[in-house]
Amino acid sequence: MFDTRVCKLLNIKYPIIQGGMAWVATHELAAAVSEGGGLGIIAAGNAPPEIIRDEIRKVRRLTDKPFGVNIMLMSPFAEDIVGIICEERVPVVTTGAGNPGKFIKMFKKHDVKIIPVVPTVSLARRLERKGVDALIVEGTEAGGHIGELTTMTLVPQVVDAVNIPVIAAGGIGDGRGFLAALSLGAEGVQLGTRFVCSLECIAHDNFKERIVKSKDRETIVTGRSTGYPVRVLKNRFSKEYLELEEKGLTFKELEKFGAGRLKLAVKEGDITKGSVMAGQISGLIKETKPCKDIIEEIIKTAIEKIDIFTSFKGGSAK
Repeated sequence: MFDTRVCKLLNIKYPIIQGGMAWVATHELAAAVSEGGGLGIIAAGNAPPEIIRDEIRKVRRLTDKPFGVNIMLMSPFAEDIVGIICEERVPVVTTGAGNPGKFIKMFKKHDVKIIPVVPTVSLARRLERKGVDALIVEGTEAGGHIGELTTMTLVPQVVDAVNIPVIAAGGIGDGRGFLAALSLGAEGVQLGTRFVCSLECIAHDNFKERIVKSKDRETIVTGRSTGYPVRVLKNRFSKEYLELEEKGLTFKELEKFGAGRLKLAVKEGDITKGSVMAGQISGLIKETKPCKDIIEEIIKTAIEKIDIFTSFKGGSAK
């Protein structure tokens, strides 16, 4: 029923992709999502290249299904990781924090599918012209680094502007959100926060529990004044960051203050002084469960709810 161009492009059962979350999207999570019928992603973040090579090989020991690597293009190791992805014949790469244009020819040469994350229509058009295979269109509801436009408004505009498949991201965590994205013209979805709260995710239990216990208004955006906005759950760190931002600290000073805070939350479980990056969908998540169950529940709910689209004819209910 949901066999879209994204499924065919990536050779996956369901058009569901896992977000590339630094310190969170490791081989354990990527393999579990791929085994569940979606596309698992290893997040390169700022990790040294050989760490990513090892992660790639560990995924292959856990699954023979397709998977991908996310490259943060601002990383000092970005070029080296591009080389490793090509050497290791990784099937898919997603990119963020920059324009992957200069790497496209190399990816194409090694038959790597390229799917950048985009926050605007103009960048979507530009990257389509450069030859990318699909686009992840991310709304401001997402956790971590974000743009300004919402998923609801941005996705249909990009769908109208390009001919390649669009994958919606930001504020999607269940079958209803999945269907909503498809109704906007997307042919797949990317989930981040929902997969953090999976059994296979290596994030500290405190990090997961903070998301599960969150309510609808508990995320906040830091860094808007610097041009690098980040959505996190409210805590002492976010409060202190915003206070420093209001005092006019420079981007470099704020970066120094925030250095290591995501790792502190994810790895050590310090959800008070760490950066708990999570999306607005957090308030919808009530439990942790295996990735396979998350994916199957999304598809099951979507199938059940699809009657909403077919039960009306000529403006009146059947």
